[in-house]
Amino acid sequence: MNATINKLSPTQVELLIAISPDEMRDAEDRAFRRLVKKAKLPGFRPGKAPRKVFEQAYGAETISHEAMEDVVPAVYAKAVREHDLEPVDRPHMELLPGEEGAPPRIKAVVDVRPEIELHEYKGLKLKRTLSVVTDEEVDRSVQTLARERATLVPVERAARLGDVVTIDYEGKIDGTPFEGGSAKGQTTELTEGRFIPGFATGIDGMTAGETKDIEAVFPERYQQPDLAGKTATFTIALHEVKELELPKLDDEFAKAVSDHKTFEELRADIRKRLEAVAQARAQRDLGGQAVEELLKHHNFPLPAILVDREIENMLGDAASMAARMGISFEDYLKTAKKTEEQLRADYRPEAERRVKATLVLEAIGKAEKVSATPADVQEELRSLARQYGQPVDRVRQALGNNVLPLMEGIVRTKTVDFLVEHAQIEEATAAAPS
Repeated sequence: MNATINKLSPTQVELLIAISPDEMRDAEDRAFRRLVKKAKLPGFRPGKAPRKVFEQAYGAETISHEAMEDVVPAVYAKAVREHDLEPVDRPHMELLPGEEGAPPRIKAVVDVRPEIELHEYKGLKLKRTLSVVTDEEVDRSVQTLARERATLVPVERAARLGDVVTIDYEGKIDGTPFEGGSAKGQTTELTEGRFIPGFATGIDGMTAGETKDIEAVFPERYQQPDLAGKTATFTIALHEVKELELPKLDDEFAKAVSDHKTFEELRADIRKRLEAVAQARAQRDLGGQAVEELLKHHNFPLPAILVDREIENMLGDAASMAARMGISFEDYLKTAKKTEEQLRADYRPEAERRVKATLVLEAIGKAEKVSATPADVQEELRSLARQYGQPVDRVRQALGNNVLPLMEGIVRTKTVDFLVEHAQIEEATAAAPS
């Protein structure tokens, strides 16, 4: 094949590909065999008409056009292999006239991965900081288990934070009720994180049968932009107060919530699990440090298409987050006081960082021959199944033939693990909270 290359930029090339007469002839033969099977020609069964008869009825250019559909992708793929290119997007194709009597040529402009000169990536200096699991953290985990087994008991006293209360409320801003600001017979736990600031603390101290006006302020970044930053007055009628009665923390409790026979065994298991979480967090932090070290020491041009694609992904994530908050993307932008173009500009540095990290990790993975084995893919499918609460077969079916991105992600993860494994790690322990 005669394919010449012209480098338009560090991340874009132009290929001029000549189609040989033999390649064109073979492509036309294949095209004719496909087309004649569908042709309806008097006196001939489908697929049996001679080529001259077909060309008289449908025109020789019909075969040529079909042949080009076949030959162009094939010769382009050969040219890419010939010049060892790694395209990151589909090419922009243009047909150019060939020399007299010769098939046309192809001009293909395509974005490619940049050439990355890898600097030393083994022996990176990293610092592992392992958090100490305190008795207080174990106690909080035990309390969480206990609250799941707690019972609600009516009490004849003033409401306190942590109680469960039944209330009526009506909210107004500047004397005007607002949508979603009222309810009757609402049963809820009095924890400040469940409400806008001031609401739960305003009910703290009220007694059953009491009615009271309290003020609460909507956060500046509230999900409903028309309420963000505004002060509301709520008229609260408290009907009932209940407290959570926690079970006794003993061996029987341990048996009820776990497979352990004693409370001390339960505490020891909780501590072990918290320590495993701390170790996993420290390991992830090492991976993050390794990537940041790579970014410091590797500079290369980024394909614009990859950066733009990542920005689109980030915008999609923002739109999904807005949907989970129950608002439109337009309202999300209003809350953020940004236009979509401003948000794109804000996202660009992070998008560039992500693309750069991906490219350099893939280059290292290639250099070290890191691969995704069938066992790796199966484990990743099981992990996704656990994450989404779906059977593995359903996750695999949802992926369909789109397994390549999954495998690429596995290779990147294994490459980060390789970097950590070959790093110089300084061990440290985080100070326990006072």
